[in-house]
Amino acid sequence: MQSAFFEPAGISTFVATSATAGPWSPDAQHGGPPSALVARALERHEPAEGQRLGRVTVDILRPVPVTKLTVRTRMVRPGRRVALLEAVLEADGQEVLVARGWRIAVPDGQVPAIPGDAAPPPVPEAGGPQLPPRLPNAHTAGYLSAIEWRFLEGSFEQAAPGRAWTRPMIPLVAGEDASPMCRALLVADSGSGVGAVLDPAQFIFINVDLTVVLPRDPAGEWLLLEAATTTSTQGTGMAETALSDVSGRCGTALQTLLVAPR
Repeated sequence: MQSAFFEPAGISTFVATSATAGPWSPDAQHGGPPSALVARALERHEPAEGQRLGRVTVDILRPVPVTKLTVRTRMVRPGRRVALLEAVLEADGQEVLVARGWRIAVPDGQVPAIPGDAAPPPVPEAGGPQLPPRLPNAHTAGYLSAIEWRFLEGSFEQAAPGRAWTRPMIPLVAGEDASPMCRALLVADSGSGVGAVLDPAQFIFINVDLTVVLPRDPAGEWLLLEAATTTSTQGTGMAETALSDVSGRCGTALQTLLVAPR
C-alpha cells in the first residue's frame, strides 16, 4: 500500500500515487482524493482566524488522471463573516476539477446546537482481514483498498441503499494530518457507491459533482455514510448521503449522477 494519496512536489503541486486510482481504471482517480486536495487548498489560501470551511462544491470536468497535479486558488468574495474561495485542479495543462468553498465565521457568542439524528450504531468490530469491496471487474488495488469499509447495511455487491463506516488508512498528503473537511470529502464521494440502486454491470451512474456541507466538524477517524440514490427515466440521478461521526449527524453530501445503460 502507498504511504499517502499524494506526495508534495513543489508549491501547489502534487504527485498522485496509485492509491488514488478509482474502481473503473488504474489510470483515473476516484473523486474523493482530488476533492479533498482542493479543500485543503481552500482552507490554506489567505486563512482568516475565526473562520471555518463549512461547504465545498466540486465540479468534475473530466476524469482526473493519476499523475502530477497543480492547484490554483483565488479569493472570489472576501469577508469578515463569510468568504467564498475557488480552487482549480490542473493535470497536463488541462483543468480537470473546479471547487468553490464557503468559509464561515465561528461566532463569539453562544449559538444553540440543534442536533440531527440520534447517535448512530457503533463501528462494528473487524471481522477478520479487511478486504477491499468487490465490484464487477473493478480495480480494487487503489482507493478501494486504501479505505477501510465496515458495512452496517448493504454492500457494494447489492443494489440498495447502504450504511457503511469508513476511514482512510493512509494520509491525504504525505506527512500531514488531514482537516475534518478534507477527511469528509475523501470518503463522501463514495456515497453513490454505498447507496447504489442499479447494477453497475448493466448501468453507469457517474457523478459529475459533489457538495459537502458540515454544520460541525466531524471528530475522530471514522465517518458513517448513510446513502440513498434516486434515478429517473431522463438519465439524471441524485445520491444523498448523511454523514455522521460516532457522536451523531455532522453533515450531508449530495451528488448529481449521469445514469445510462451500458
